[in-house]
Amino acid sequence: MGKYTNDAKELLHLVGGRENIAAVSHCITRMRFVLNDPKKADIQKIEAMKVVKGSFTQAGQFQVIIGNTVSDFYNDFIAVAGIEGVSKDAVKSAAKQNQNVVQRIMTALAEIFAPLIPAIIVGGLILGFRNCIDSLYLFENGTKTLCDISQFWSGIDHFLWLIGEAVFHMLPVGICWSVTKKMGTTQMLGIVLGLTLVSGQLLNAYAVAGTAAADIPKWDFGFVQVDMIGYQAQVIPAILAAFTLVYLEKFFRKICPSVISMIVVPFCSLVLSVMAAHFVLGPIGWKIGSVISSVVYAGITGPMRIVFGGIFGFVYAPLVITGLHHMSNAIDLQLIADFGGTMLWPMIALSNIAQGSAVLGMIYLQKNDAQAQEVNIPSCISCYLGVTEPAMFGVNLKHSYPFICGMIGSACASIVCVATNSTANAIGVGGLPGILSMQPQSMLTFAVCMLIAVAVPFVLTVMVGKKKLQPKEVKSVEEVKSAEVTELKAFATGDVIALKEVNDGVFSAGTMGEGFAIIPENETVYAPADATVSLLMQESRHACGLKLANGAEILLHIGIDTVRLKGKGFTKYVEQGSHVRPGDKIISFDPRYLHDEDLDLTIMVLFPGLDREMNIIQSGYVRRGKDPIATYQ
Repeated sequence: MGKYTNDAKELLHLVGGRENIAAVSHCITRMRFVLNDPKKADIQKIEAMKVVKGSFTQAGQFQVIIGNTVSDFYNDFIAVAGIEGVSKDAVKSAAKQNQNVVQRIMTALAEIFAPLIPAIIVGGLILGFRNCIDSLYLFENGTKTLCDISQFWSGIDHFLWLIGEAVFHMLPVGICWSVTKKMGTTQMLGIVLGLTLVSGQLLNAYAVAGTAAADIPKWDFGFVQVDMIGYQAQVIPAILAAFTLVYLEKFFRKICPSVISMIVVPFCSLVLSVMAAHFVLGPIGWKIGSVISSVVYAGITGPMRIVFGGIFGFVYAPLVITGLHHMSNAIDLQLIADFGGTMLWPMIALSNIAQGSAVLGMIYLQKNDAQAQEVNIPSCISCYLGVTEPAMFGVNLKHSYPFICGMIGSACASIVCVATNSTANAIGVGGLPGILSMQPQSMLTFAVCMLIAVAVPFVLTVMVGKKKLQPKEVKSVEEVKSAEVTELKAFATGDVIALKEVNDGVFSAGTMGEGFAIIPENETVYAPADATVSLLMQESRHACGLKLANGAEILLHIGIDTVRLKGKGFTKYVEQGSHVRPGDKIISFDPRYLHDEDLDLTIMVLFPGLDREMNIIQSGYVRRGKDPIATYQ
């Protein structure tokens, strides 16, 4: 029996059972489900599980945040469920059944650009460093750069451009490769197609604007001439060309006899896709990309840029929930190609910081809630490093107001960001490290924006949280110290016996958990400590669950087989959710009536899921409210 077997059984039940699971996998911290009917998942009860840090649905997948122990949990889950886990790619493929057309497009874009991001980040950092040494006039009264006064740094500057050019100018090669990889076609053909878009035989895309129409080289076919223009750094032409190659290859594979497919399929697919790319798709894609980037650039730099920045900063986090945020990668890259930098990505980084700062506010509000901090702290750290999902889905959306406070903070920071023309060299690491990808002249202004993105959501979350959170969720240190439970007082007067001596096989075997029992002298059960009534059998009134201030749970069960009385002979003094203090009445019973029904009056106290060391007294006579019956070590 695994460590998480019981939790796995519960989760299996709450997601709708084995028959509701189309596919399941896991990543670093999350279980990833594709459910046949997502509505069958009881999200509220799932998130109430102690082992669960949060849940969310994205890209057709129902994801349950477990934490760093997810691999162990996953192994126990598939053992309990009796199903075979699959790869993340298989889960993504299965998840398409729960996606609409827009979501499928966004997912496809995300999967295309995801493998390219590390290289783009490196390229952005290199461009930022080169700008510092060849564009900042810091020497000889502001007339020369570091490269101007040092041959060494001038050499470094030229050498690093080897990498920068490979990343950005040759970007279509990476895009074509990524598309063919995702679509399951020949990746080498994708690479060759990408190379034809950036070949040295073509006029460099960056030189087109400065070249007269008559001087642009052409392919002359006699009856028609085609401009020999490269598509360096262009995104949409590369995507259109790559998908054309993919569908041509699939078409020719389908119709071509296997004996000649090795020759015919790659030849026809590649030649036709290259022709389509340069004759039709390239010019069209370039125009589309230029229009999109021009519209976005106009919004960022125009007279309404403050409004644009505020709206974008406010809505970006909700876009992450829908998956539509993946479109921004393509727009960012097009902005970099057309304008030498992007002012869109800095606002994305600020949105990450703002959501992390909202979680920071929750850390402050719940500083004495150990269970909440298990989710809050790692979520905040990952968010500040650019990974927002744990923070958004595990904390902010759960309470809703931190999410909104983060959106407001992001909007405020984005307004300042566009007002100061803060520009990044490229897509970089999100969150706080994002400043490393900024152009040198924008680093100071972006630092100010970062401070806004930290301060505003934090202050708003704390202010709203003090009103929104229940008093029991926000406690002073003194209150917590006074509420800490180190011992349980006897809840009834009588003889304590070991659980194995109880005249019931289920209890005596420890099936319901560790514990002990009291043979009572009186008819009333009292609260043994400061606690909240977490469970109350409403009809039978024979059992009650208590959650102590330190998170431990105990179960009080009156009599053996008393459930069959359906509440006759029992009186309850509390309701589920009630707060009780030591000595408060919980339940009383009629001893004579129970004797007449030939029922055992023994009261069991159980510690289900015991995860801490206890010293349990298992023999002797105890007095209600005076003698300790259990102490925490």
